[in-house]
Amino acid sequence: MEPAELTTEQVLRRDIPWETYMTTKLISGTGLQLLRRYDKKSESYRAQLLDDDGLSYVRVFVSILRDIFKEETVEYVLALIDEMLTANPKRARLFHNSSLADEDTYEPFLRLLWKGNWFIQEKSCKILALIVSARPKSQDGPVSNGEASNSKRKSTTFEDVLKGLVEWLCVQLKNPSHPGLGIPVAVNCLAALLKEPLVRSSFVQAEGLKLLTPLISPASTQQSIQLLYETCLCVWLLSYYEPAIEYLATTRTLPRLIEVVKSSTKEKVVRVVVLTLRNLLPKGTFAAQMIDLGLPQIVQSLKAQAWSDEDLLEALNQLEEGLKDNIKRLSSFDKYKQEVLLGHLDWSPMHKDPLFWRDNINNFEENDFQILRVLITILDTSMDPRALAVACFDLSQFIQHHPAGRVIVTDLKAKERVMKLMNHENAEVTKNSLLCIQRLFLGAKYASFLQV
Repeated sequence: MEPAELTTEQVLRRDIPWETYMTTKLISGTGLQLLRRYDKKSESYRAQLLDDDGLSYVRVFVSILRDIFKEETVEYVLALIDEMLTANPKRARLFHNSSLADEDTYEPFLRLLWKGNWFIQEKSCKILALIVSARPKSQDGPVSNGEASNSKRKSTTFEDVLKGLVEWLCVQLKNPSHPGLGIPVAVNCLAALLKEPLVRSSFVQAEGLKLLTPLISPASTQQSIQLLYETCLCVWLLSYYEPAIEYLATTRTLPRLIEVVKSSTKEKVVRVVVLTLRNLLPKGTFAAQMIDLGLPQIVQSLKAQAWSDEDLLEALNQLEEGLKDNIKRLSSFDKYKQEVLLGHLDWSPMHKDPLFWRDNINNFEENDFQILRVLITILDTSMDPRALAVACFDLSQFIQHHPAGRVIVTDLKAKERVMKLMNHENAEVTKNSLLCIQRLFLGAKYASFLQV
């Protein structure tokens, strides 16, 4: 069996010649006694040993990984540590005990991330992630294991560990060491590590978000759903970090998140995406993008479903209210007026909102129909197909909603300008110019127009 397919159980069936290592002075007599007492014993007996003298076992395990390079032995000790921490993750706190100040408990795992086979890499990553997560909150700053000692060995700082881990995780996302497990393991570790501000910073600087975005897509199998959930969990954690939010705005992450929440039936996936969207809503232009992508309708559909998670229901209500507030704000006539006067026409929410036109139609009469005149000027001068299409559409909306719309637009000599655009090379311009002309020719004139 290939090393990449090894399991912890298989590795722990091996017999390691501890006595030989003592003879060659790679482990001490005390270390040998500890190992004899611990190795191949029942889980309950080992648990008692760890409760009574866990620090001594951490010390001997780390020293073996530091001094012994035989692959089978390294795998075995990593499997012992993995088993120890899996049974009780709180034991990871032992690696931060001040009694180990003379030991660099980070360095062996950090080194093995890059030098071992897949089994060694995966276990080193998992163990380091657990150690990082168990770091006492009182230890602020990049304090190292070993800085308080007189040891000549260069100690590894906590910042070194985080940067090294992030670098390895990004490499796995780009070019995984294991074709099937590299990416899931990396995302799983990231989901645990991104609670650390330093990890968020390092990950964003390494452009890690660009690597996560392609993983956000609707999933069907159990394995792909779990990967999707943990990927979205990473994005949610990053949505609390301002530089990450700025970076998210430049990627395709938002449309992907909305596509996932629209199609997913797994409650935990929907929950973490909705929580992420709620965090992003008040930031930058995310609200306008969400409205353009149809999120208000999706939220209404989600609210109609039977969810059991109260946090999800609350987040959906908050997201719905936030979107409503933004629709009102984005649909104000002042904002529309500014958009037209600057000539920066785009499909912002107000253009296709019937309420905007119904509530603001009389405002178009201000300053002798100034806004209409500017829209018509855009038809003459703009080289931007999007601006031309929106201007035509807005004129058609004015014609539809204002009682004298057709007469006013005709008097302003808009008809000729719009008709010129009916043969435009851009389909969007052609479509909206046709819509505008149809509304101008309503009635008897409309029929004759169609026969031309």
